[in-house]
Amino acid sequence: MEHRIGRMIDHVHLRCRDLEASKRFYKAALGALGLELTDGGDHAFCDELWMDHGETESRIHLAFQARDRETVDRFYEAALAAGGRDNGAPGERSYHPGYYAAFVFDPDGNNIEAVHHGPHQRSAEAIVLRW
Repeated sequence: MEHRIGRMIDHVHLRCRDLEASKRFYKAALGALGLELTDGGDHAFCDELWMDHGETESRIHLAFQARDRETVDRFYEAALAAGGRDNGAPGERSYHPGYYAAFVFDPDGNNIEAVHHGPHQRSAEAIVLRW
């Protein structure tokens, strides 16, 4: 058995008022980032992100890494087309030089971001756990 994990976060769990709407939104938004949402019927997941239905939705800010600026742009367009609401069009931000991001609200009002940090080199794509 093998499992790949990212940097610091083990998982993020979103409670969604309308799980089907959230699945459509995240399938499109994550697809634009080159990631695939797995539909488990009463839940869905992708890497460290897990979502299921809840009477009270989550309210968080969640940022996804993007490989380049064009990927941020694709994320923004896909998320809006899938029912997201604008919370900041793609553009450079003042957080640090090269920080290029876009923000959308998901169907439950969570602030979802895609960010490219400018030219950089990764030490690894992911950590692989094997049992």
